[in-house]
Amino acid sequence: MAEVKNLIVGCGLSGAIVARNLADDGQEVFIIDKKEHIGGNIYDYRNEHGIMVHKYGPHIFHTNNKVVWDFLTRFTEWQPYFHKVLVFMDGQFVPLPFNLNTLHCVFPKSISGKIEIKLIEKFGFNKKVPILELVKTEDKDLRFLSQYIYENIFFEYTKKQWGVAPDETDNSVLARVPVCVGCDDRYFQDKYQGVPMNGYTAMLQKMLDHKNIKVHLNTKFDGTFKYKNLFWTGSVDEFFGYKFGELPYRSIRFDFKTFCRDKFQISATVNYPTNYDFTRITEYKYFLNDKSENTTISYEYPSDFENGKNDRQYPIVNDSNTAIYAKYMELAKENPNVYFFGRLGDYKYYDMWAAAARALEVYEKFIKKQ
Repeated sequence: MAEVKNLIVGCGLSGAIVARNLADDGQEVFIIDKKEHIGGNIYDYRNEHGIMVHKYGPHIFHTNNKVVWDFLTRFTEWQPYFHKVLVFMDGQFVPLPFNLNTLHCVFPKSISGKIEIKLIEKFGFNKKVPILELVKTEDKDLRFLSQYIYENIFFEYTKKQWGVAPDETDNSVLARVPVCVGCDDRYFQDKYQGVPMNGYTAMLQKMLDHKNIKVHLNTKFDGTFKYKNLFWTGSVDEFFGYKFGELPYRSIRFDFKTFCRDKFQISATVNYPTNYDFTRITEYKYFLNDKSENTTISYEYPSDFENGKNDRQYPIVNDSNTAIYAKYMELAKENPNVYFFGRLGDYKYYDMWAAAARALEVYEKFIKKQ
């Protein structure tokens, strides 16, 4: 094929953001994806029951970054939505992250009242405390609380989600689900939160709707492509032919089921740390308040990533894997016109807002070099 000026591999959120910025700058963009659809892991669709389903699990957009929010708002209206998650523990459904409301649900008042006072005195009200910090406290009541949370939420859930015990997991993973010294049951507290009114796929379709952008799906990157600049959102080890070995990932199998009833559960997402083999159940009609006589849910079963058998979902970030990634990044310096970004390209556990911010950063870096 003829040489293209800008080739983007991966038509997910990251690739689409760079593509649109390049196109708005007057540059032609050729974007490919091996999947049959755009959107990557944020791809969604309305099923036969009129319910907007997230094919790769629930995606709730949240950010404090106004630049990211304003950029995406060019391509969608937002359904205001504040995600609330429940966790099934000790035979009842209670709020997650663990907060003061959870505390009073699981313990009698004689215990919860005393612990609440100590939490506020030590950490302050409406503060988020990483579980690892709580574990280190010297107070016997707070140690009791931290051990309870660790055993009933973090330990078993982490083993299922990551395939290892929490002490073998990078601290950044555990920091994602802190203990909240407050009564806010929302899973996120960011200023901007919501779900695209017509879905993530529609948002990206509008983003990619530009005369300078050409999209080719069901297309793998191979030696036939010639380019001046390459923007790579795939796995960095794959780009270099696994020269230093494969970077490990966790994958997830989603088991979708539809029931002839209004609702299946009392919250959009319910986590099951100690029961069953799945980690959580998500019910999709909650996100856009879809009206249907039926409801669609998904069970999530984590597993190791196996090349050619399932999808890469979560980078397994630890010292040894970071060292392997660093070797690939040294090799990347020999390819100054290739830009690596996204969850796979950066080998980082990005939230959507962070992936979007990183894509905008990559575009700015590229423009400065021109």
